[in-house]
Amino acid sequence: MKVTTLRFTETARARIEKAGGKCLTFDQLALRAPLGQNTVLLRGFPKAREAVKHFGPAPGVPHSHTKSYVRAKGRKSEKARGKRNSKGFRFYFC
Repeated sequence: MKVTTLRFTETARARIEKAGGKCLTFDQLALRAPLGQNTVLLRGFPKAREAVKHFGPAPGVPHSHTKSYVRAKGRKSEKARGKRNSKGFRFYFC
């Protein structure tokens, strides 16, 4: 199998070549298949970045799974009691 990417890590290149494959650059691919015959183009998931987890409705809004920017999510840091649909606030029974 021939693999073409913008850059290879050394371990990825070693694994591909150990399995009998070849690592090509894009200019080498263009010389081998100028019209792109028998090539499959793949790309990674565009929302795989850590920053995307912070996008969306604010953390704390009902049904929001947005990651907050706080340094800790423990007992003391930015923890409100929270609102519930059935009553004004969430109640804690100790």
